[in-house]
Amino acid sequence: MKKDNKKVIYWLLTGCALIFIMVVVGGITRLTDSGLSISNYKLITGTIPPLNNAEWEEAFNLYKQYPEFQKLHSHFTISDFKSIYFWEWLHRVIGRVIGLVFIIPFLYFLATKQLTKSTIKKCVVLLILGGFQGFLGWYMVKSGLVDMPDVSHFRLAAHLTTAFLTFAATLWVALDLLYPNRKTINKSFKKLIIGSYIILIVQIIYGAFVAGLKAGLLHNHWPLMNENKFMHHTVYTLNPFYKNLIENPSGIQFVHRTLAYLVVIAILVLWFKSRKLTLTTLQNKGINALLVLVGIQFLLGVLTIIYAVPLWLGVAHQIGAFFLLSAMTFTLHRFSK
Repeated sequence: MKKDNKKVIYWLLTGCALIFIMVVVGGITRLTDSGLSISNYKLITGTIPPLNNAEWEEAFNLYKQYPEFQKLHSHFTISDFKSIYFWEWLHRVIGRVIGLVFIIPFLYFLATKQLTKSTIKKCVVLLILGGFQGFLGWYMVKSGLVDMPDVSHFRLAAHLTTAFLTFAATLWVALDLLYPNRKTINKSFKKLIIGSYIILIVQIIYGAFVAGLKAGLLHNHWPLMNENKFMHHTVYTLNPFYKNLIENPSGIQFVHRTLAYLVVIAILVLWFKSRKLTLTTLQNKGINALLVLVGIQFLLGVLTIIYAVPLWLGVAHQIGAFFLLSAMTFTLHRFSK
């Protein structure tokens, strides 16, 4: 049987699709304040939601013991609780499904010797990343069960960024199998793509900071903050100054706004420089996709700020980041092999 065959590629791409769904549901979970509705973790039994009134009462009573209910949602009825429970439960179930979809076919392909040694090593890395991602999810939830009714924005950023990177790594392995032939590459242009990739990852991290601190609810004007200032005075109120860049919601929103311009400029530079190169069809499509997607993502970001993060725009903006990272990963791969 041929190694690294189409079935292996479909398996990896299915994993990519499931991670995408996981990130979308995770975004909805965050924007609906559902993430702390389940305050314990049961790997097997936690897959089944409460099935009768007694089980719902038990779950609701557990929720009442923690800060989110006591400080924010003390007015909740059990009906309100059920609506937020659903999203967190679905998010966790999808996580378990992803684990099974990765592990079971991997063991099957391993047993039937359908993977090359190189692909086996890459898949082990993917499994480690997936497991680490699950750990970070619970580590994040724990931070919202102590004193404050919110999770740590640092842990949220680690959780979200790891999900994006796990997706990118899975896509990269699938692309390795889809396009196994090596070709001559332009090393200086590849370095430009890597630089742009790094800026995009930093922007995704700051997007998570904005989400974790609800910084999108501040300064809901564009292009200036609060109608008359490019940098509002609340951006630099903390001492020492570096804390404004990682803990001050206004400062974090300012960094996120500024990085958006840098991402656009970086991709514009890539596009203009690529016009001077002889590109393959796929390389050209990758660069053009970046240009289109960064324009859409920038517009979604502006609208999300102006309208103070309504649910559908917040989710659309996160999906836009996902597609942009996908296009960046594809483009880097096409200029790497």
